Amino acid sequence: MQSWRRRKSLWLALSASWLLLVLLGGFSLLRLALPPRPRPGAPQGWPRWLDAELLQSFSQAGELPEDAASPQAPHGGSCNWGACFDTSKCRGDGLKVFVYPASGPISETHHRILASIEGSRFHTFSPAGACLLLLLSLDAQTGECSSMPLQWNRGRNHLVLRLHPAPCPKTFQLGQAMVAEASPTVDSFRPGFDVALPFLPEAHPLRGGAPGQLQQHSPQPGIALLALEEERGGWRTADTGSSACPWDARCEQDPGPGQTQHGETLPNATFCLISGHRPEAASRFLQALQVLAALQEMSPARVLALRQQTQFLWDAYFSSVEKVIHTTLEVIQDRIFGTSAHPSLLWNSPPGALLALSTFSTSPQDFPFYHLQQGSRPEGRFSALIWVGPPGQPPLKLIQAVAGSQHCAQILVLWSNERPLPSSWPETAMPLTVIDGRRKVSDRFFPYSTIRTDAILSLDARSSLSTSEVDFAFVVWQSFPERMVGFLTSSHFWDEAHGGWGYTAERTNEFSMVLTTAAFYHRYYHTLFTHSLPKALRTLADEAPTCVDVLMNFLVAAVTKLPPIKVPYGKQRQEAAPLASGGPGPRPKPQAPAPDCVNQIAAAFGHMPLLSSRLRLDPVLFKDPVSVQRKKYRSLEKP
Repeated sequence: MQSWRRRKSLWLALSASWLLLVLLGGFSLLRLALPPRPRPGAPQGWPRWLDAELLQSFSQAGELPEDAASPQAPHGGSCNWGACFDTSKCRGDGLKVFVYPASGPISETHHRILASIEGSRFHTFSPAGACLLLLLSLDAQTGECSSMPLQWNRGRNHLVLRLHPAPCPKTFQLGQAMVAEASPTVDSFRPGFDVALPFLPEAHPLRGGAPGQLQQHSPQPGIALLALEEERGGWRTADTGSSACPWDARCEQDPGPGQTQHGETLPNATFCLISGHRPEAASRFLQALQVLAALQEMSPARVLALRQQTQFLWDAYFSSVEKVIHTTLEVIQDRIFGTSAHPSLLWNSPPGALLALSTFSTSPQDFPFYHLQQGSRPEGRFSALIWVGPPGQPPLKLIQAVAGSQHCAQILVLWSNERPLPSSWPETAMPLTVIDGRRKVSDRFFPYSTIRTDAILSLDARSSLSTSEVDFAFVVWQSFPERMVGFLTSSHFWDEAHGGWGYTAERTNEFSMVLTTAAFYHRYYHTLFTHSLPKALRTLADEAPTCVDVLMNFLVAAVTKLPPIKVPYGKQRQEAAPLASGGPGPRPKPQAPAPDCVNQIAAAFGHMPLLSSRLRLDPVLFKDPVSVQRKKYRSLEKP
């Protein structure tokens, strides 16, 4: 019973998300408007609401209505979730999806869609080991009806994916197959079983996608407050001065002064209300609800918060074809694992359910980006993960410096070296564990079960840190648990001459990345790195080790929409420290990733998520001319 309640809450949450896009964001499910291509180097962050009270109904868990009844198929149909899907095939490895190969020629768009699924954590090449078998319908493109696959089995545990309305709605007997279709009809859609998708234009980006276009002022001066779709494609607009329908019989009259705009393009209004198949009925329904009166009484802060919510929903779930498909699979996965489904907070708050993997946790308090909303703080200790790559020497001094930190809980040495392990290690009060790596750079970001703390101090064996530097950096990280906090920085920039992204390791006031050879971050990013990144990117990191720092910074920036934070580091050590790990032998000069690395990762993400910053946090009395006894981090004043 409880699992059904969770599933219905998720369904209602997504339904509300679709409604918000229509109602508040200026996007129609049938005609998505594509914003212009953003300028390079001008990314936008997640919306920051003025007050959490303004979005209680969207961000808090447990507020969605629940129903004890199971979903039933409409119009006397016999197929529902419990009867038409065998969840026992998904209990082992979770939702694994096998994609049927195309039976005929496909477009480049369809080829990329298949490639995005095959590169995701859901994909498997074995139909026998799959929980879900996916059939990409080509009806809309070819005008011909798709054929039934050999392993159809009456459609059980199958998903038919239609990104466009199909000209063959009854191509074959769907039977027990789910349908994820663009703009499904009311007669054919089975609530709680099928998945409704937006109608995606051909020009919709495959991945990444442009952010929304929310202006600074909302409502904007001179812009209509409400636009109501009328019959024959027209629009009636009303502003704050328009009269509203009172609570009496005069609701049959015209709701107030306004102007009519013809055409299919959405008008420039704060709210756009899309009517159904019967415009006259929808108009009376909206009049009865006194929509205009309610909007006129709404505070500007509330209006801004609601519109910000639509920007988040657009960016998290609908801004690209890849996000729409992955959202569909995530919804199905939540139906399978009802008791461990995403709470509504994870769906309706940044960064969204696609980046809050339920395989890691179902509690918002376990994720780094929900501590502020939950009023909690990460635990007060960290795990040091020291990567020893080729040629590899035991980092004896580094172990002693880290072990001296009052916040250190454990030290893990990841031995990714062909040499045999040393016979002895330094004696420390902290537990020291040696992990045998697979000789890959990506091993550094594997979610090892031996890591017991939220915070990870990622280190290279050749790094050099003092105990005071470690202590201060960890205190900074506790205030910003969703971000990376590091000592060495680098920057990206747009190279106009070459028409691509460039990279520099020069020390400047501005930076956009911190090197993972010495950086704090939350352990959840190991789970995202291993299970969320496309396989091609993890392979790139192993084949080009100097790319691994860039990749990890891309990942964290894409999740948080925030830059990293720099903390002080000894000048002499900074000049001698390695800038990237993974290469054999000592480096007389710092080695930076090739620009192709940055461009390849940016292309895989579909956009440039990195943001530049000039923020450096130092101890309050660092290098101030005061008594040494008043300084907590005295050693930081030394060169």
